[in-house]
Amino acid sequence: MKKITIIGAGNVGAHAAVSAATLELGNIILLDTNADLAKGKALDITQSMALFHNDTIVKGTGDYEDTKDSDIVIITAGVSRKPGMSRDDLLEINANILISIVKQTIHYSPNCILIVVTNPINTMVQLAYETSGFSKNRVIGMAGILDGGRFKHYIAQELNVGASEVTTMVLGDHGALMVPLEDHCQVSGQPIAELMPRERIEAIVEKVQHGGSEIVNLLKTGSAYFAPGLAVIQMAKAIIRDEHKMLPCAVYLEGEYDVNGAFVGVPVVLGNNGIERIIEIQLSDKEKKAFNVSVAHIKERTQDLNKQINVGKNSEDLNS
Repeated sequence: MKKITIIGAGNVGAHAAVSAATLELGNIILLDTNADLAKGKALDITQSMALFHNDTIVKGTGDYEDTKDSDIVIITAGVSRKPGMSRDDLLEINANILISIVKQTIHYSPNCILIVVTNPINTMVQLAYETSGFSKNRVIGMAGILDGGRFKHYIAQELNVGASEVTTMVLGDHGALMVPLEDHCQVSGQPIAELMPRERIEAIVEKVQHGGSEIVNLLKTGSAYFAPGLAVIQMAKAIIRDEHKMLPCAVYLEGEYDVNGAFVGVPVVLGNNGIERIIEIQLSDKEKKAFNVSVAHIKERTQDLNKQINVGKNSEDLNS
């Protein structure tokens, strides 16, 4: 039986655990620095499964040794946004949290696949990649599935159709510069450009780009968690069950889409090995331009983080 560890027992981590347990994906460990929080939520989830004749047991812990030999480790831990904050505002504090997590994770599970949910995702997943030393197929960021789900919702709402009838694709950064592909969005196989005026499409695209902020502003004390928790488990399921399923994820590009050395949201095929292959789709000139702007922002943010980390290291050296 496969073993899934979810690090961070906050709202996203807890809902990821619920989703994984509901799908009976394997043994589930929920870890948090607040061990009692993890144990309490794990017990609650396990008892809820019993109501559905589901024998899955979720174990809560504060000890990384309990995560030993995990097949997949999902990192959700970190500070969440508050109203008025962008994902980029979380950069330095979440970077320090993530580095510590990855080092402890790879000590106990050197053969695992890492999935990063901590914001800002594209930069945090690159940091996890560099910290772990894993091959690029084993380090993946969750982004496009969540953004695509929001795109589906807004299109379905606008046209008064079921979200299951809508297909979408969102590339680039997980933030205001994400790129919802209008030309690749269809409803029952029909392009949305044939179903609504251009100004409505553009309004929906902007709504998708700021979909997370809308929820943050409404909640006031946190950010979205139902959809992110389910989105990351869609990735885990595709890997564990070797589905060879195409999903948009933040992955390390080495020439694909004319990008080198950055984690960018693009469609990939997920299976037992993690990333089986990267899918390159044709972009319009408009989409390509927006994609390049998004990539430039990812690279700039990552460079800023590297400078901050190096400054921190130098300060430690001077004080040692």
